[in-house]
Amino acid sequence: MNKSKQLRYDTAYMRMALEWAKLSHCKRKQVGSLIVKDRMIISDGYNGAPTGFDNCCEDEDYRTHWYVLHAEANAIMKVAASNQFCAGATLYITLSPCQQCSKLIHQAGIVRVVYGQTYKDTSGLEFLEKAGVALDLLEVQI
Repeated sequence: MNKSKQLRYDTAYMRMALEWAKLSHCKRKQVGSLIVKDRMIISDGYNGAPTGFDNCCEDEDYRTHWYVLHAEANAIMKVAASNQFCAGATLYITLSPCQQCSKLIHQAGIVRVVYGQTYKDTSGLEFLEKAGVALDLLEVQI
């Protein structure tokens, strides 16, 4: 696919990830993600509490509860519960991945990550780069 067409697709998927982030009940930071393979969305996710837990992400001091799942982790787990595979896929995420999620991304076989903003801790990006995952910053406004 040529660069201009790829950018159009990347922009569209990132806009969708931004919309998906709005489904999060987190107050401090809402993050959305999509996993795309062969131009087909195979999964989606946003940050939030696990199934069956109160949909509150922060404590009274606005610190994120330790059990809150990140958007990319939710998307990868949805794929694991389906008949799809992440191998060779692209992850679109509104905020660059943390260390823990970067390991999941690499192990899932995702080959490219397109992110909308850079997280304050860039060690997740550094790990993915070392692992050979293609990284693209794409700032998109809705």
